[in-house]
Amino acid sequence: MYKSKAYAARSATSPMAPASVNRREPTENDVQIEILFCGVCHSDLHTVRDEWKAFMPTVYPCTPGHEIVGRVTKVGSAVKKFKQGDVAAVGCLVDSDGTCKAGLQQFCLNAVFTYNSPDKHIDGSVTFGGYSDSVVVDQRFVLRVPKNLDLAGAAPLLCAGITTYSPMHHWGVGKGKKVGVVGLGGLGHMGVKFAHALGAHTVVFTTSPGKREDAMRLGADEVVISKNANEMEKHANSFDFILDAVSAEHDINAYMALLRPDGNLTLVGAPEKPLPVAAFNLIMGRRSLSGSPIGGIPETQQMLDFCGKNNITSDVEVIPIQKINEAYERLLKSDVKYRFSIDMASLKSE
Repeated sequence: MYKSKAYAARSATSPMAPASVNRREPTENDVQIEILFCGVCHSDLHTVRDEWKAFMPTVYPCTPGHEIVGRVTKVGSAVKKFKQGDVAAVGCLVDSDGTCKAGLQQFCLNAVFTYNSPDKHIDGSVTFGGYSDSVVVDQRFVLRVPKNLDLAGAAPLLCAGITTYSPMHHWGVGKGKKVGVVGLGGLGHMGVKFAHALGAHTVVFTTSPGKREDAMRLGADEVVISKNANEMEKHANSFDFILDAVSAEHDINAYMALLRPDGNLTLVGAPEKPLPVAAFNLIMGRRSLSGSPIGGIPETQQMLDFCGKNNITSDVEVIPIQKINEAYERLLKSDVKYRFSIDMASLKSE
């Protein structure tokens, strides 16, 4: 066991501050990674402030971070896919019990998350995330990063990227399809990039007219101001797929009515309160409403390879770890285009 420099919260109300966390020495199946960049996900903030305590109470001290990109510093004797010096990535999962359907580790009831999950390697401890200088992960949960991708922008792909890519992959988004993306934030901007790269006719829905130009820059073919009833009506019964990335309370029925027969709307945003759904919006046209989390490890690798081929990364603002508390406050105000990425070299000065 060794100590890794990190930032951690010691309670739901305390700020993130310098800390050290325990890491296991690499076993024969492990990959040790020097963390270069770590994306900042809204779930980091929820966890640090114990806002999901009803189903996932936070254990303190808590070191978040599950959008990790780094360089391999050591590999175990049984590791074949990685060698010292390789660029590698770790997402939201670092282990599972292996009994789940192949490739769908995200649905494993005994999945081990990158942080705040019981750590089977260190008695009495939980896992600690990427707001640190290194991490040790079983090779099965380590991913390859295409060499052409900017590493700071690649980090958010490990959550924001796969969260939006996975449902599009599942529902067959591609050429000849009409796809809507609701909300242009950290998740939504990735949804626009993927839908465009997959060849779909891409429509962004936003309440902010000021976002029109940026939506078009990201790859949208059209932008609809969702508060304009006439604009919405023009698109009735026409979408094959809609990705809803809004976490605030909103009228989901307005979007369900835009689906064509057998069309699907998938929620990736998570509003705090339940959203009422009109039965006839589902019945008429055999429309479906679903939700989707991240993807499994094979699909996440597929997503990274797709990003490599299409030169897709997240639009990021790179920050030092010392500004993480300020970043959290800005995150609450949606004051970032579109994700924060922490340069973990800044941790060396602590």
